Amino acid sequence: MDFDLSDEQGLLRDVTREALTRKYDIETRIKVGDTDLGWSRDVWSQLAEIGILGLGFDPDEAGQIELMVVLTEIGRRLAPEPVVAAALIPGSVIAELGDAEQAAVLEAVAEGKTLLALAHQEPGMRGLSTKVTTQAERQGDSWTLTGVKNPVLAGDSADAFVVSAALPDGGVGLFLVDADSVSRQPFRTFDSQRGAQVSLEAATAQPLGAGGDATAQLQNALIRYQSALCAEAVGAMEEALRLTTEYLTSRKQFGVPLSNFQTLTQRAADMYVSLELARSMNFYAAMSIADGNFDPVIAARAKLQISRSGRHIAQEAIQLHGGIGVTAEYPVSHYAARLTAINQTLGSADDQLHTLINAIGSYGTVSL
Repeated sequence: MDFDLSDEQGLLRDVTREALTRKYDIETRIKVGDTDLGWSRDVWSQLAEIGILGLGFDPDEAGQIELMVVLTEIGRRLAPEPVVAAALIPGSVIAELGDAEQAAVLEAVAEGKTLLALAHQEPGMRGLSTKVTTQAERQGDSWTLTGVKNPVLAGDSADAFVVSAALPDGGVGLFLVDADSVSRQPFRTFDSQRGAQVSLEAATAQPLGAGGDATAQLQNALIRYQSALCAEAVGAMEEALRLTTEYLTSRKQFGVPLSNFQTLTQRAADMYVSLELARSMNFYAAMSIADGNFDPVIAARAKLQISRSGRHIAQEAIQLHGGIGVTAEYPVSHYAARLTAINQTLGSADDQLHTLINAIGSYGTVSL
């Protein structure tokens, strides 16, 4: 199996890395994170110019591998822009299901002028569940939605929402809802991201495309979302390990570099093993999606390993840095916070284990 990137994918990686490296060091990232918006409109516009905000809208031009490449670089620089939450995932849902009029918004999304958000998660929801309590009601030719969505990442700044809701005849529909039709309570997450609780009280909604049950398409979107989060986590782990090994070689104790102490280098080597396990599962998940295999079990396997590796690398990075590792002025603590948040988004490691446990019954018995 070939794990090498194509020339185009390598160029996309390099352009994304260069653009984000120019814009973000830890001081700039902290300053931007403390603004009301929490991210930079200027960087958003540059990402649009590069073509990143429209990736995946046309599957013939870019797919999950390209998303993986971009999100790895976003994770490496801890860029706070909600590329996945406000553009790529809800945009891909509209591109797949929406009619011509609804799909027209995608040009503005790709240009960075319109922000979207996927409003699916509800209080108490775990993992990649598609069971929702938000209700869709039909009144003649129009639809209204009633329910509460929380957390909705990028929901504080979205101009429109892709909302999941239970249909009167069963199944789950996907609807396009204008931001003016909902009420929202914005909040800041502990890793300096932004989100909102979105309340819908008989909110006017348009079914995406012909409407009807979109449970399968919703689950596929969540699997793509989870794969993108895995890629971002791998980028964050790579940089956390790089910062740690750099610190061990430059910091001295008793007149010698910390890297001279065998116990510390062994712990750094264990971090590298965790990173490689995460990197392999990240490729596995993305390549499966690229082949058209949207398997929740594969998604759970990948997220489980990414969560375990992220926790290990984040904790060891802080420990090996000593007291400076927990300070807000040093980047390692921010990487640890982001890795912790990714672990909890769309289901923690424990939730992934439950998915795998529930799938055991579908396995056949091997007899020798």
